[in-house]
Amino acid sequence: MTEQEKEELLEIIHDQIESTKVEVKELIELTKPISLDNSIGRLSRMDAINNKTINESALREKKKILQKLERAKERSKEGKLGTCLKCGEEIPFGRLKIMPYTTRCVKCANRP
Repeated sequence: MTEQEKEELLEIIHDQIESTKVEVKELIELTKPISLDNSIGRLSRMDAINNKTINESALREKKKILQKLERAKERSKEGKLGTCLKCGEEIPFGRLKIMPYTTRCVKCANRP
């Protein structure tokens, strides 16, 4: 990976960390408990509870992605960003642009 690609990748990671933090904050607001005194009707309350469950799942997923992005930032400081943890080969830059937190090349990611 060239220096320019590394810089571009670090910028992508930084941007994704910031946007994911914003999404996490929004999801935290959406997953607050639904008050019983809130007079929204029985069906509306059931919809609200269902939406809360969906948002909680999305929140867990976003937190995982945020951890992976933070780890990718750490790996860049260690000089390991873009190297497959399994085989040691370089991960294609196109794959890293889509999933900058990935730690495996396509070949190793498809292996069990």
